[in-house]
Amino acid sequence: MTEAYNFESIRVLIFDVDGVFTDHQMLVTDDGQFLRTMSTRDGYAIKRAIEAGIQMAVITGGTSIGVEKRFRGLGIDIIHSGIHQKGVVFEALLKEEGWSPAEVLYIGDDIPDIECIEMAGIGACPKDSVPEVLAASDFISDKNGGDDCVRDLIERILGARGLW
Repeated sequence: MTEAYNFESIRVLIFDVDGVFTDHQMLVTDDGQFLRTMSTRDGYAIKRAIEAGIQMAVITGGTSIGVEKRFRGLGIDIIHSGIHQKGVVFEALLKEEGWSPAEVLYIGDDIPDIECIEMAGIGACPKDSVPEVLAASDFISDKNGGDDCVRDLIERILGARGLW
C-alpha cells in the first residue's frame, strides 16, 4: 500500500538507468553503438522535482555519453557511470553530500541495485523488475521501466507535499 510510505520525507532520489528510465532493452547499431529510448514525461518530472528542491544522482553500470548528456540537460550533475559495486558509491555519496539514508529513495530494477535498495529510506523499483528486486523493494511502482515509473515516484513525492 502506497499510503504507508512517507514520501514527504524524501529529499534525494538516486536512480539506476537501464530498466528504470528505459524499458531494459537496447538497440545495437552496426558500429556497436547502443541506443535507448527514455520518456519525456520522466524528464519533465525530474525538472519539476529539481525546482522543488529534490536532489538527484545517478548510479549506473552502463556508460553512455548520450545518457550523461540527457541527465545533465535535465539538471542532474551527480552521475556515476560504469559502476558495478553500486553500494560502495551509494555510501560514498551519503558521506560526500551529507545525505541521511532515511531521506533517500533509490530506484533500480536488477540484482546490482539490491544493496542500494536495502540501504535507502525507501527502496523502489518498476513493476517489471527481476524477482529478487521486487522482493527487496519497499515500494513497487505500478509502471514498468521506461514507461513513466520515474514520474510516478516523483508525482507521489511532490504530491505528498502538495507540489504536484
